[in-house]
This record gives sequence, structure tokens and C-alpha cells, in this order.
Amino acid sequence: MAEKTRVGVLISGRGSNMMALVGASRAAACPYEIALVASDKPEAAGLEWARAEGVATFALSPKGLGKPAYEAAIDAALREAGVEVVALAGYMRLLSDGFVAAWRDRIVNIHPSLLPKYKGLDTHARAIAAGDAAGGCSVHVVTEELDGGVVLGQAEVPILAGDDAEALADRVLAAEHVLYPKTLAEFVTR
Repeated sequence: MAEKTRVGVLISGRGSNMMALVGASRAAACPYEIALVASDKPEAAGLEWARAEGVATFALSPKGLGKPAYEAAIDAALREAGVEVVALAGYMRLLSDGFVAAWRDRIVNIHPSLLPKYKGLDTHARAIAAGDAAGGCSVHVVTEELDGGVVLGQAEVPILAGDDAEALADRVLAAEHVLYPKTLAEFVTR
């Protein structure tokens, strides 16, 4: 079998999408492997899980560093791990234009809305307030425009009567865990 594409996953919290990517990567037919899980929060629960699973980790708080120095350290860690593609999975920092340019067309993100609708935050509450019949999630290529890159895949999740943002978020997250590994596999073999 061909060599697997080395993926670095950036997280800020529990890392449930990262866990889904790691799980999928362990299938023999999966075209990628998780080479590094990195976080801007050294206390992120997802880092502990990754370490326990034998996945290399990197953690650095950006506090007091400034964005250029912080991103240079993340970039160096990704390159040292031989990362070819970066997957954002609940990474709650905006990447600089310079970082995006350095990894042009090699960064993907999972976003909890049916893009181009509801870029940014509070996507579920916004979909419910708008009276939408469905919410969902999108995997897209990261560009300098917030949530603005080419959409690679989407999963629609119905908005049910009585849904609040939390209930919808829980169902969308379950859809993310299916969509992201599948879409990342398609992306690295394109």
C-alpha cells in the first residue's frame, strides 16, 4: 500500500473530532495517519487522550508570545513531525494570513454549519433563529477568509421542533464525526 499522508491536527479542547480522525486513521485502508496533535491550550483534554493513544503531541500557550512567534513554533512542530496536511478540529484561534499562505491548500477545517451560511460562531442558534429546516456541518479548505474556502463535504442535520442550540449542536457533532474522517480521506487522495 502507498505511504499514508501525515496529518497534523490542531485542537483547543476535548478533541472529539480529532478522536474520530485518529480512530479512522487506524483502518488499514485509510490514506492518512495522525502524525501530531497540537494545541494552544496545554491543559486541553484532547492532548491527554492523544498521548494515551500513542499519538505525538505538542502544546504551547500563546500567552505572552505574540501571534508570529506562536505560529512559528506551531509551524516548526508540524514540519518536524513531517506533517503534510493540517486538520483543524475545534481549534479556536484564527490563523494569520502568513500561516495560511505557508500551508496553502493543505489546511482543512470542520465548521458547524452548512457553509456559506453562518460563518463564525453561534451557528446553531443562528440557524434556529432564522427558522431553517436544517443545520449541519461542512469540511472546507482554509483560506485567509474566515470559513470561506472551497467546501469539500457537508452533512445536513434536521432542526427538530423544540430544538435549542445545545440539542442541535449534539446531533451536528455526531454528523461531524462521520463526515470529517471520510472527507479528509478524499482530500488527501485527490
